[in-house]
Amino acid sequence: MNKREMFRYLDENKDTMASASDMIWDYAETAFEEFRSAELIKGIMRDHGFEIESKFDGMDTAFCATFGNGLPAIGILAEYDALSGMSQAAGSVERRGLQNSGNGHGCGHNLFAGASIGAALAVKEYMTRNNLSGTVKLFGCPGEEGGSGKAFMARAGAFDALDAAFAWHPMAVNAVLDMTMLANYQVLYKFKGVAAHAAAAPDKGRSALDAVELMNVGVNFLREHVIQEARIHYAITDSGGFSPNVVQPSADVLYLIRAPRTPQVEEIYRRVNKIAQGAAMMTETELEIQFVKACANVIPNKTLGGVLHGNLSGLDMPVYSEEELRFAAEIAKTSPGSASSDIERYLKDHAADMRLCLKKLEGKPICDITLPFYPDDPDRMLSGSSDVGDVSWITPTAQVATACYALGTPEHSWQLVSQGRTSIGHKGMVLAAKAISGGIADVLQSPGILDKAKEELTDRLNGERYRSAIPDGVMPRPIGKL
Repeated sequence: MNKREMFRYLDENKDTMASASDMIWDYAETAFEEFRSAELIKGIMRDHGFEIESKFDGMDTAFCATFGNGLPAIGILAEYDALSGMSQAAGSVERRGLQNSGNGHGCGHNLFAGASIGAALAVKEYMTRNNLSGTVKLFGCPGEEGGSGKAFMARAGAFDALDAAFAWHPMAVNAVLDMTMLANYQVLYKFKGVAAHAAAAPDKGRSALDAVELMNVGVNFLREHVIQEARIHYAITDSGGFSPNVVQPSADVLYLIRAPRTPQVEEIYRRVNKIAQGAAMMTETELEIQFVKACANVIPNKTLGGVLHGNLSGLDMPVYSEEELRFAAEIAKTSPGSASSDIERYLKDHAADMRLCLKKLEGKPICDITLPFYPDDPDRMLSGSSDVGDVSWITPTAQVATACYALGTPEHSWQLVSQGRTSIGHKGMVLAAKAISGGIADVLQSPGILDKAKEELTDRLNGERYRSAIPDGVMPRPIGKL
């Protein structure tokens, strides 16, 4: 079996990927509660001869599906969690929720799972028909959104025996994701006060909500005094009730602190803690700090990235129907982003190439080109986070993106949810499965690639070793149960 035959196998089995993706879109389960999604994927892999190992570090929805034996051991990462409050009808160019405050796949993890399933099945077929030794492992990774499931799996040693790992993400462009991303901590600050009648006995009360508000004001001032790459976000998850005539006896605020490296996050975290303690002192309330999760910065691997780019750029781009193009153009009109912003995200340091790509995409609602790859470029920063970072510290890791949405579609938007269960998304998903399986086929046939990738990771770490930033005793928690 050559790679072209393997890609044909994926075309013949695209319905398996699409069906799984659509069912996971329907389930729309949030972090660490993806029970039906995980069981669906495990069933598919089991039916295709993979052995299933379940439950990593207390996560019921994490698993590893393994085929083969011996070296090299190659991991494929799969995500399948949704976002809360993102319910949206599929294939609609209007904001139309399916249910009040329901969940939705606002980051395309249903497609993520579908392509990862396809890639693993294709690699198994390639290994079997070519009598190749080695092991392919599909890792079911729950809770990327707000839970950093891979970081907990990494802490448990799930990825220690891998020689390389591959992942992807649905995006609006076709490109290698050779970018670093921000490390982060997520922390819950719980304040306890004393209830009292807000008019008749205000002096008897101690407001936990006042403490939350004072903390947030303090952190807003802190933003001026941290490194400019840092990000600090918060959500008040408990405001103390709905009665303004009661002094709120409890209030909680959830913080997400980001910076380029974990030690920088740790420094900001300690400063935020001091502000929280100060707010508690000012309001005479009690404070409990609960560490929720952390993830490391992503370390791109140019060696494996080049392999992925070689495969992606050699593939035929999907052909879109007039109906698909009309739909993409209509939904693009509702999006605050633009094609130029999507391309600039990847090519802002390469003005000539950026102009050339924009010219090629002029008037097109869907990206049908592969963006250039620069093996000698320094790492670029993407101002988000991913728990793929923890995997990338342990084993050489590369990621690819394929166009699953109209140009200009922002992540975590209703427009993205709407497009996640369409033929446009399915075509991008199959393209990703081909790029990943093709890259793994190259690695299996050319062991020197892995040697070079490992050397690169060693050089990048420069003597550092992976250390989980999640304290011992902290266990994964569903985002809705904090």
